[in-house]
Amino acid sequence: MAGMRITNLQSATKPAQGAVHMRIKTSQSPGDRLSQSKSMVLQESDLPQKPVELKGENMNMAKISDSGKKQRKNWTLFWTVLTSDQLLFYKDKQQESAQKAGSKTDVVQLGGALIEWTTEKSSRKNVFQITTHTGSEYLLQADSQPTANKWYDAIRTAIASSTKADGGFSLRRSNSSEFLPRHSSLPGYGSASPNTKLRNPVHRRSINMFSSSKLKHSASDSADKNGVKNRLKKFIIRRPSMKTLQEKGLIKDRVFGCHLLTLCEREGTTVPKFVQICLEAVDKRGLDADGIYRVSGNLATIQKLRFIIDEEEDLDLDHSQWEDIHVITGALKMFFRELPEPLFPFKFFQLFVEAVKIKDQKQKVQAVKELIQKLPKPNHETMKLLFSHLQRVLTYSRKNLMSTQGIGIVFGPTLMWPELDGGNMAFNMVYQNQIIEFILIESQEIFNLDRK
Repeated sequence: MAGMRITNLQSATKPAQGAVHMRIKTSQSPGDRLSQSKSMVLQESDLPQKPVELKGENMNMAKISDSGKKQRKNWTLFWTVLTSDQLLFYKDKQQESAQKAGSKTDVVQLGGALIEWTTEKSSRKNVFQITTHTGSEYLLQADSQPTANKWYDAIRTAIASSTKADGGFSLRRSNSSEFLPRHSSLPGYGSASPNTKLRNPVHRRSINMFSSSKLKHSASDSADKNGVKNRLKKFIIRRPSMKTLQEKGLIKDRVFGCHLLTLCEREGTTVPKFVQICLEAVDKRGLDADGIYRVSGNLATIQKLRFIIDEEEDLDLDHSQWEDIHVITGALKMFFRELPEPLFPFKFFQLFVEAVKIKDQKQKVQAVKELIQKLPKPNHETMKLLFSHLQRVLTYSRKNLMSTQGIGIVFGPTLMWPELDGGNMAFNMVYQNQIIEFILIESQEIFNLDRK
């Protein structure tokens, strides 16, 4: 009987009508009803197969891409409602209550979408991004960390449920025809979008026509196929090893994606040359640039700069093609993000987290200082050069609008991350930012820098 009442209530409530009031009648107390009408995130143990639906709440939203076409980022406060497969945005609560046709400002289809925390797309705290299967991108933000976590978890659950129900989607990268790989936590990926031709009955009939026809292959066709396979096997067996290709100079060692220790040994330095020339360029002509490390440069130009570095070509950062200083800072951040092991090595991640939790300021500084002194020399020297540079960035904070908190948000996930996330992305991100911010504030003491 309890199950029938739940079914009737759910069937009477449509996703288009906004929030869902769920009532579950327990068998222990037939006369009592458990009503959950406030904003909530249900645990998987409560309703393992039901997507979470959140009642309306004010959230900041910015649409930065529409089906792959980039849009100007404009943050707007919306009355936001989550249903089982949609995210609905209204101008205000009254607009939702009116329930008029076309009253929704925007509707985000969650089937096949991807959700992830981001610090690159905005200087605000608690920001996460939703990318739909059509390539549209939305940024959501809440001033409260618990509120942001609640909506993130609920939307992720809804995405997983609706994607599995629809048999999976392909996700297209913004402003590109390339399809993205699916996130491992979301089931059912790899199938085509429901809007593709395979969903069209006409095309389906044409496919069935070919599959049902009896196509006969001659013996010569089979022989040709076997011949191609054999030639491919021989080619693979005879192909030279990576070491041989490197010795002959056919494949060059890369800079991006190379282990820091290996790169420094190859170059005969303790700080990668690319890091040195980037920091020198920023010191020379970029310290007063607005949002120097917060604003992203043109990605195509950054990739061009990366290609030149990887091919060991002569690089002059004073050339006019590198005039935009944000291209240089973007390439520098990309270099640190693509290290196989971050600047703060994996085995030190938890040690730094524990050190920054110390309440006594002097003890905290000493603990962090001792950890940094234990780092491999390339890590220590690169870190010292970088943080002394970031100190100079702070001296121009009135012009470049970069604070210690802003630098911590940018460089936290860029310089350190755990080897295994374990589903604690938001938790780790908080400490990543705090550690970088603390080291930056105390860098003169930690690195024994000269006080000016």
